Amino acid sequence: MRRAVATAIVFASLAISANAASSKPVVVHTFVCNGDPSQRIGSCPNGAQPNFLIQGSDGNFYGTAWAAEEGESTPTGGTIFSLTPAGKFTLLHLFVAGADGSFANGTGPSSLTEGADGNLYGTTEFGGNGPNAIYPSYGVVFRVSKTGTGFKVIHRFCSVGTSCSDGGSGAGALVAASDGNLYGATAQGGSHNVGTIFRVTPASGAYEVVDSFTLTEGGYPNGLIPAADGTFHGLTINGDDLFHFTPLTSAVALAKLPFPFPPGCGTGCIAEPFAAIGANANLYGLYTFYIGGGLGLYEVELDGTHLQLFPRYNTTPNGGGGMKLLLASDSNFWIPENPGVSAGDLITLSPSNGKVIRRLAPFSTSAAVGAFPSSLIQAKDGTLWGTASDYGVASSGHFGGGTVYRLNLGLPPAQ
Repeated sequence: MRRAVATAIVFASLAISANAASSKPVVVHTFVCNGDPSQRIGSCPNGAQPNFLIQGSDGNFYGTAWAAEEGESTPTGGTIFSLTPAGKFTLLHLFVAGADGSFANGTGPSSLTEGADGNLYGTTEFGGNGPNAIYPSYGVVFRVSKTGTGFKVIHRFCSVGTSCSDGGSGAGALVAASDGNLYGATAQGGSHNVGTIFRVTPASGAYEVVDSFTLTEGGYPNGLIPAADGTFHGLTINGDDLFHFTPLTSAVALAKLPFPFPPGCGTGCIAEPFAAIGANANLYGLYTFYIGGGLGLYEVELDGTHLQLFPRYNTTPNGGGGMKLLLASDSNFWIPENPGVSAGDLITLSPSNGKVIRRLAPFSTSAAVGAFPSSLIQAKDGTLWGTASDYGVASSGHFGGGTVYRLNLGLPPAQ
């Protein structure tokens, strides 16, 4: 009898799990702004234009919203927030201007990472206030606790002397290394003004440039991608250089990719500035045609050899691009895409042939989930969590400035 009851419970649980899976996203939080929805101009107390999301070691979600005002051409403020899996929202930090109107502590937060000390580390796109008019505002590196206390600016980019020798404009998120430190890249600055790799030591909060790129190293890195062996790989902004960084020695090695004119590209291809390491330990990314647009998946070994361009899955001229390449637990790549002709979609690409396995298009300016998907992550339970950077449903006298949503497609738990 007990076995029968246990079996019934198991089957009931499976049925509940199956019923919970759906191709429709569930809105977890809508960022509400004050003002006339037809004008879409006003203040957003909890932030607007959410653009980055992580799941912390405590199981909660943490993210950034790029602005705190809608209708401005440049970001004014921005926020850091947390969400429980059940959807409880907490505003952790609001970036505000000083008495002089400048954002010395940053504005336009663009990334978050959890450090070995359990705190959150991130960068802002603007603010920080450089030493002169030539380098006025290149962003900051900051630290804050998961409860929102202890906010501190660790470093202001382009703040050393009258140059950017300390790096300028953070590129990509900071990444945690096996040595307990955090590493990041800047797209500008350094000894040769073509970018840096820097290290942040959580124990002391120290910031240190560990490599200044030269043009022979590619220049203008676009972020760091962690590999299984504890090293990092990355692409340069122009997409035709692949670099390898070893934290233990601070050495950078370069591999030239045959972009922008590899075989099969006709008038030329350009690699998109983000990539991911696949299950087979090769690097994957998206390329676009220099003339005519469209998007396709490419694969290359980490030493830059055996580049393979898969046929374009998107042949629309001026078709926009993907925002991120996520390797999910189904061993496929998931991409939040803004095609340029719609409010965006989510697509699944096969790493074996680059073909579209699945396309979801729940986004629109009138949909509850909002429009223009930006970040996308997979939670530990296998669900997908993402942000839509604009719109969403709000009450009268207000308008939506973006959402956080959850999507349960029945994927296996993430490793």
